Amino acid sequence: MTTFQLFLLIVAGGVFYFFFKQLFSGSYPKRGVDFEAKLPNEQIGGVNRPDKIFSTPESRPTRMEELLHMTDDAVKQGDMLEARKAIQSALIIDADNIEALRRNGYLQIEFENFNEARESYEKILLLDANDDLAEDSLANVLHKLGDDENAVIHHQKAIALDPKYAPHYFNYANTLYDMGKKEEALENYTKAYELNSSLAEAKKMMNELEGEK
Repeated sequence: MTTFQLFLLIVAGGVFYFFFKQLFSGSYPKRGVDFEAKLPNEQIGGVNRPDKIFSTPESRPTRMEELLHMTDDAVKQGDMLEARKAIQSALIIDADNIEALRRNGYLQIEFENFNEARESYEKILLLDANDDLAEDSLANVLHKLGDDENAVIHHQKAIALDPKYAPHYFNYANTLYDMGKKEEALENYTKAYELNSSLAEAKKMMNELEGEK
């Protein structure tokens, strides 16, 4: 063996020595280890931020919500027949849904079905005795049915439940005015206007009644 061949042998031995040392030392990057998940719910490839990868789907409205929305849209468009169809469907789904009953009461009044409207508001009050809007609406319906004695009782209950709501006083004043109790009507028109100065009709009735004195 020549000196040159001996030199090549030594160089080759050195190269193999360092290669195998690196290979078996554990520091050589192994496939998959360099991207190993650090937490159980992490995934290789960066899918460890599901909020960035998977958007949370928007919750779809329930059928009841859709029908209530359809009712409101139909009322806005003046299509009371379509509104009534939608609310009847809603009540088939849930006969005790307060918002459906409230809309049904309103629509029954529009069709001058006052007894049916009364039933809707009475049912709301059975479900929630503290519903001041139902008390007020029931009072208005009873007045239309000629039952002023009970109408007054429910007007007063509505006011007691929410004494800061101007329309309760205004509606009570309308009933009192029709009953010929103009002094009491004036008091309630005045209270309504004090609470909400945008009630122009209340101001108009105040001026009319004060002019009669």
